[in-house]
Amino acid sequence: MASVNKVILIGNLGADPEMRVTGGGQKVANFNIATTERWNDKSGQKQEKTEWHRIVVWGPQADNCAQYLSKGRQVYIEGRLQTRQWDDKEGVKRYTTEVVAQRVQFLGGPGGERRTGNASVEGPSATDQTPDFDMGTSDVPF
Repeated sequence: MASVNKVILIGNLGADPEMRVTGGGQKVANFNIATTERWNDKSGQKQEKTEWHRIVVWGPQADNCAQYLSKGRQVYIEGRLQTRQWDDKEGVKRYTTEVVAQRVQFLGGPGGERRTGNASVEGPSATDQTPDFDMGTSDVPF
């Protein structure tokens, strides 16, 4: 039987990405983004709920995220959900669910302001890390 594990989010970073290298030499960036839902309740009062999502980015796109993303920046994330478990210092099983990003697209400029071009990087198997807007390859800024 077929199954699908796909997540699409647009949100703003709550802090600058954290970059590290695993014991095996693999680069990984972690950051959280906030998505906010707004609606009017039955009495017409405006309501708002913010959800926080933990994002994990691997390989060359982790470098790009660490270099170009910062707190407040708007970002498009496409990926899959993954739940991990571990034992904490007291031996208690802990769980976390995170989005493993396969595509990251930078939507706002530094500090969240809008700009004309949107840089995009694809998942861990992608080798072409060029932006997602009209530029010749020789003009790519990174």
